Amino acid sequence: MNVNAAVAAAAAIAGVLTGVIAMLAFRWSEREQKRPTRTSLHTDPVLPPGVDTVLSVLRSSAVVLDEADAVVKASSAAYALGLVRGGRLSVEPMLQMARDTRRDGEIRQVELDLPRRGTGRGEALAVSARVAPLGSRLVLLLVEDLTEARRIEAVRRDFVANVSHELKTPVGALSLLSEAVMDASDDPEAVERFAGRMQNEATRLTSLVQELIDLSRVQNDDPLEDAEPVGVDELVAEAADRCRHQAGTKQITMAAGGTADLHVWGNRGQLAAALGNLVENAVNYSPPRTRVGIAARRVTAPGGDLIEIAVTDQGLGISDKDKERIFERFYRVDPARSRATGGTGLGLAIVKHVAASHGGEVTVWSAEGQGSTFTLRLPEAGAARDRAQQHPALDDEAGTPESSPYEPLPAPEVLP
Repeated sequence: MNVNAAVAAAAAIAGVLTGVIAMLAFRWSEREQKRPTRTSLHTDPVLPPGVDTVLSVLRSSAVVLDEADAVVKASSAAYALGLVRGGRLSVEPMLQMARDTRRDGEIRQVELDLPRRGTGRGEALAVSARVAPLGSRLVLLLVEDLTEARRIEAVRRDFVANVSHELKTPVGALSLLSEAVMDASDDPEAVERFAGRMQNEATRLTSLVQELIDLSRVQNDDPLEDAEPVGVDELVAEAADRCRHQAGTKQITMAAGGTADLHVWGNRGQLAAALGNLVENAVNYSPPRTRVGIAARRVTAPGGDLIEIAVTDQGLGISDKDKERIFERFYRVDPARSRATGGTGLGLAIVKHVAASHGGEVTVWSAEGQGSTFTLRLPEAGAARDRAQQHPALDDEAGTPESSPYEPLPAPEVLP
């Protein structure tokens, strides 16, 4: 009896211990499940309230890093710039900045030149990176793309330098010639010769200043505010009259052809200046006793009919290298010849901006030894009114458009 009682007591004690151990194990397991692991901190971090919303509306590229340098949050712009790859920050200088900021809590900022990934070109991506602590464990990296701003600044510096150089040349020549006139006051023939050269330099200076004013105007004004239907025949006639004297001096034949009674929509003065620059360019760079033709036609396009006005010459042509830059300000294929013709290097830049502000474009076809065809494409009046506020804005120094849905007009033989 006593033995049975002892066995029963031992069994009862064992049962109680088993229950206690099971309860402790269950509570420990439950506590461990609720405890956040290091891995879960990386995959499901908690950002300070409002930070996620702010990062989503920032224009800068934003990256949030945790204490293990893993990416907690990254904006789409950061991925587009190639800052984040495989869940990690891929730019070592920025990663080192983040580590230093996490260590001492100091805000850091630096400008870096990063290689463009996947372009196959040696161009650098200019960025400004700023790192700041975000809470006790996170670090915020903001990256601003400065590439376009630097390009515009370089264009501005080049423009100022070019203007200074172009103005200095005729002004210096006028100063020297005036001294020569004073020294030759007792030689009427020399005075007459020097006075003629002074007049040429003064004319060149006047043309340069006027084209600078024209370029500034077409860049700053919206030609479609006071737009009207403009007859292409009138533009062609005005452009031909503008260059008839120069053409006659070189015995260059000017011919007009194509479809009659076409109209474009825009500012008449700017359109006349653009076409006049193309015709004047063709005359100035054509050899004597050749031909310059102007032809207009309608071309069907998905967004509405376009009017093409092509100016064709029989000059020496333009190399592929020069064709990429001829629409830049002050760029001239043959600087020595430009000085002889009085060219400023601004005419084609004006044409490009006029075409762009009217919702069109200007392209060039040329082959060395076969002449050139410059084609001005503009929306036809009527269809253009429906999209008057949708004209594209071209980059200041962009070259010839890389592609177009329209083929350039053939060589000079197409003109009657």
